[in-house]
Amino acid sequence: MSGRDFTYPEVGATWDAERPAGYRHLRVRTLVGAGPAAMRNASDALMEFWMHRALPARVRASAPRAEPGVSVEMGVGLGPFRLLAPCRVVWTREDDRRAGWAYGTLQGHPMAGEEAFVVHLDDEGEVWLTVTSFSRPATAAARLAGPLAPVAQRAYARRCGAVLRRLARP
Repeated sequence: MSGRDFTYPEVGATWDAERPAGYRHLRVRTLVGAGPAAMRNASDALMEFWMHRALPARVRASAPRAEPGVSVEMGVGLGPFRLLAPCRVVWTREDDRRAGWAYGTLQGHPMAGEEAFVVHLDDEGEVWLTVTSFSRPATAAARLAGPLAPVAQRAYARRCGAVLRRLARP
């Protein structure tokens, strides 16, 4: 996918869990279940944006399922403190043992970078969610947040894992 309209040049870098220099890096891995049924449930919840909606986050997507080019706007927060974050899906992956997608930030997102959400069934039958991102502040407000931004991002990634664990139950 071309880097047009994205707020960073390394579009698609999370495909191989690569994290380019010059950004804050995050990788959070959470056990969400075990077995093929848990994998199917986790995969559907992730690919159809149910994990994000259950956070709860307001999700407006241009399609019901993640696929490259789908526009996604995430809204989190309360009342006047709601943060709207426009992004676009840059890649998806889906098979029996692995499913996931990544979004890249667009103009108006407080951060610049990419975040990937991948569930996989390992050789022991356990189902894991891995959230991988690279980002840097793109707005004055994000720069002012300073050291709070990475703390919030890590909490968000952990919350994704806890929510997906609930949604993955057979």
